Amino acid sequence: MGARVAVAGASGYAGGELLRLLAGHPDLELAALTAGSSAAQRVAEVHPHLAGLPGLADRVFQPLDAAALAGCDLAFLALPAGQSAPVAAQLPAGVKVVDLGPDFRLADATAWARYYSGPHPGRWVTGTPELPGARARIQAAVRVAAPGCYATAAMLALVPLAAADLADARDIVIVAASGTSGAGRSPRAELLASEVMGSVAAYAVAGAHRHTPEIEQAIAEASGHPASVSFTPVLAPMPRGILATCTARLTARDICTADLRGALAACYDGEPFVTVLPDGRWPATGSVSGSNGIQLQVAVDPRAGRVVAVAAIDNLGKGAAGQAVQDANLMLGLPETSGLTAIGVAP
Repeated sequence: MGARVAVAGASGYAGGELLRLLAGHPDLELAALTAGSSAAQRVAEVHPHLAGLPGLADRVFQPLDAAALAGCDLAFLALPAGQSAPVAAQLPAGVKVVDLGPDFRLADATAWARYYSGPHPGRWVTGTPELPGARARIQAAVRVAAPGCYATAAMLALVPLAAADLADARDIVIVAASGTSGAGRSPRAELLASEVMGSVAAYAVAGAHRHTPEIEQAIAEASGHPASVSFTPVLAPMPRGILATCTARLTARDICTADLRGALAACYDGEPFVTVLPDGRWPATGSVSGSNGIQLQVAVDPRAGRVVAVAAIDNLGKGAAGQAVQDANLMLGLPETSGLTAIGVAP
C-alpha cells in the first residue's frame, strides 16, 4: 500500500493524464476521483484509453467535494481558474496539495487582477523542481503550485541564461506553439477539427495570455531584474505538445553559443527529465510526446545580438500531469522519478 492520493477534476485532459500516470505508479494508491459535469460517469466512458486498466476503468467519478479529498495523503487539483482556492481552503492542514491550475502561481496581486477575476489567493511554492533552489522548497512544502504548460517550457529555457546574466530579462520575445489539448476539454467552435486541421493560428496576443506573468515572475527572480516578456501563443494542429522559441537580447556582444550551452549544462547536469541536445540539433514535440521530459537547445544569433533558446515539452506531461506527479514524489519523500519517464513515444 502506497500513499493515498486523490484527483479533483479527473475528467479533463490533464486529469486523464494524471490517472494514466498514477495507474502505473509503484508507490501511490489512487483514492478519490472527482469531476464536475462528468460526475456519476465511469472512467472508461470519459477516458476510453484507460478502458484496459482493471480496477480503474469501471470506477465512477464522484461530485467535486472537498470532503472526498480530505482522507488522502495528497490531493491533485486539476481545476479551472478560481476553483482550486475554495477547495484547498476546506482541506485539513495535513493533506498535501499539488494545484495544476493557476490560482496560486502569482505573488503579485496586481498581476493576478490583470488576468483573473476574484480576490488574489496568494502564492504557493512553484512546482518546477529544476529551477534554482526549487527542489528543496518543494520537498518541504505542504502546498505546491505547478506552473502552466507554456510557462514551464519558457522558464526552463530561459532561467539559466537570465541567472547567468547572459540574456537580458528586459527584452524577451517568446513564440510558442501548442497542441489543442492545452485549451482544455470544453467544446468550443474554434477547436473543432474542421477549424484546426490544416491551420496554425495565433491567439491571446499582445500580452493577453495568462502565462505571461508567470514567465516574467520566474525570470525576474532568477536574474534580479524586472522582466519584460512579449509572448505570442500559437494553436497548432496536433493534440499535444509545446514548442517554445524564446529569444532575448544578449547582455554582451562577445557572448557565444558555448557560453549559453555552458549555462544550461551547469544548471541541468544530472537532471533526469532535462535533455540539452547536442550542438546543432533542435527540439521537436514528437520526441517528448507522452513523457515528462523536456528537450532544450540554444544558440547565439550574432547578427541580431540575441539568444535563441528552444524548448519542447508535452503540455500534458511536463507541462501538467507529469510535473505534478514529480512534485508529489518529492513532497511524499519518494524517488523523484517514480512513475515517470523522460522517454517519448514515436512516431
